[in-house]
Amino acid sequence: MLAKAVDAVPEPGSVPGGLSYEPKWDGFRAIVYFDGTEGQIGSRGSKMLTRYFPELTDAFARLLSAPCVLDGEIVVRTGAASHERLDWEALSARIHPAASRVAKLAEATPAMFVAFDLLAHGDDSYIDRPFVHRRAALESLIAPLGHPIQLSQTTQDVDVARRWLVEFEGAGLDGVVAKPLTAPYSAGKRVMLKVKHHRTADVVLLGYRIHKSGAGVGSLLLGLYDADGELRNVGGASAFSDARRLELIDELAPQVLRDDAGDAVTGQTDRSRFSSGKDVSYVRLRPELVVEVRYDQMEGARFRHTVQFDRWRPDREPRSCTFEQLEKPVAYDLSRVLV
Repeated sequence: MLAKAVDAVPEPGSVPGGLSYEPKWDGFRAIVYFDGTEGQIGSRGSKMLTRYFPELTDAFARLLSAPCVLDGEIVVRTGAASHERLDWEALSARIHPAASRVAKLAEATPAMFVAFDLLAHGDDSYIDRPFVHRRAALESLIAPLGHPIQLSQTTQDVDVARRWLVEFEGAGLDGVVAKPLTAPYSAGKRVMLKVKHHRTADVVLLGYRIHKSGAGVGSLLLGLYDADGELRNVGGASAFSDARRLELIDELAPQVLRDDAGDAVTGQTDRSRFSSGKDVSYVRLRPELVVEVRYDQMEGARFRHTVQFDRWRPDREPRSCTFEQLEKPVAYDLSRVLV
């Protein structure tokens, strides 16, 4: 079951039957299939994740007493006691082809599974039951188990949900999800509502990638100046229309760096396990243009997700685009988010 993005935490009365609110976890969405003996983990895109999280499959076999199907999120928590938060970098590193590396990371950065819906338990299917019933059954099943199978908090108080949206970001969470209390589990449909943080930043344009079609700009590469005056790549902006991609080629032509022969200078961004096999080359631009973008959150020194182009900022000097402009959430201990 999927979620539709909305601009603000919705009022309970906006949906017939009311809403239940819960934190939006920033991890790998996963469906756990436990047959009573062993568990399998499937991703949202139907990719099997089982081999990457042996500590979780061990926990399912040890803690679950009957066959069940759970919907939830795989996350990794790091930090000292009372100062823990979600760590996306540590989680993404868990997807590794070498079994020896997987085993080592399972010990060094163990994952946990945060359950937030129940599809089946024993011989009973819960898919057609209202969420309020599924949640009650999930609590009965998961609450007694303990780490690393956790239960996500819920509330029907919209003011609490709005406070969560602000506070829980400090623990690395992604926003708030609202679920209709009377809705059945509708796989593949955007029945739920999600609200994430909306922010803007002024960034320097570093270059662009050609669209996969071969025509026009596919994405813009963006940078910010750090405290030492170094211009650092912080992510990219994409989702342009066909017409806009072609327009950007002409708009950016005067800024393209060229060699002595007049050819465009290209570069390559760092590869990751998620960009394996992809073209990471880009056309370099003189760092003279500033663009305002919309983003939700940072992960370290980079935008956590692809950002959206908002407008050009000819009034801003590139050197004024620093990390200092970014809003910093107040730290919040992850353990206080869990039930």
